[in-house]
Amino acid sequence: MIYVSFSDENRNIRIGIKRGSQILNLALLAESERLALPQNLPHLPTLSDMNTFIAHAEVLGPWVTQCLEKFGNRDPYWRSEAELLLLAPVPKPVSMRDGYAFRQHVEAARKSRGVPMIPEFDHFPVFYFTNHLAVTGPGEIFVQDQALERLDFELEVAIVVGKEGRNIPAARADDYIFGYMIMNDWSARELQFQEMKLNLGPAKGKDFATSLGPYLVTRDELEHRRIPGPNGERFDLEMKAFHNGKPVSAGNLKDMTWTFAQILERVSYGVTVYPGEVIGSGTVGTGCYLELNGSKTDDAVWIKPNDEFVLEVSELGRLSNTVRRAVL
Repeated sequence: MIYVSFSDENRNIRIGIKRGSQILNLALLAESERLALPQNLPHLPTLSDMNTFIAHAEVLGPWVTQCLEKFGNRDPYWRSEAELLLLAPVPKPVSMRDGYAFRQHVEAARKSRGVPMIPEFDHFPVFYFTNHLAVTGPGEIFVQDQALERLDFELEVAIVVGKEGRNIPAARADDYIFGYMIMNDWSARELQFQEMKLNLGPAKGKDFATSLGPYLVTRDELEHRRIPGPNGERFDLEMKAFHNGKPVSAGNLKDMTWTFAQILERVSYGVTVYPGEVIGSGTVGTGCYLELNGSKTDDAVWIKPNDEFVLEVSELGRLSNTVRRAVL
């Protein structure tokens, strides 16, 4: 299944199902047909809050399938995707972590800062918490002046946790993943470089915006791209980035050094994870200007106001954002 969150005519957040270029409004369908949700679930808010929906996906999934079988061809409940304002698929994640899973990116990023590769990278998958309340979907993002100094993209994929768990072994961790989506971890490099000298991790360099979407694609939809392994599954998904229409980056999700299963094992050690938590892969190799400047490009390139930046991942869609200078 491919899920979206969108804003309807009354600015209410709704959950939709994507088929081709059409989106099914689940709430409108339920209201119009007076459909009863499974008895042990909350009522219609379940169809507007993605976190609640995911938490009850085991019973809601079959209900959605039945709706599609019965009402899948009825026009009143379907709208063209182009007519809708798509939001981040999970507009308000329970939490948001970002990993550091691609060796190529870590080596290049450290080299750009004048430091050698760190051996601890091979000991365990590391992550940091970012601002789960500064999430955007497709469309405009508004960035203040200091964050515009050496503004960078980061080409990533994120998972959404599908069920509660604690101390989850990597061998079973993939079963806790509800789905996958594109993630752009916007990075203010000038601020970040200043902060990292204090050895406490990025803060203002990262906390102003993270873009997700436009779709949340469930694991079963990606089965034909799945690469099984002893440390969890990988997926053969091509990842690309475009700056004002120009291709600037290309990689593949299968090149993760640490799998999402291993990252989730680390995240859940001594900690309970909940449905609706988002975990990013970290940047794919060549997936940011921090790497590209000085190696793939002759002159330093950064993102400027009014630039369009697009991330594209096989099966997960195309996340397009336009940067605007925020007006105080």
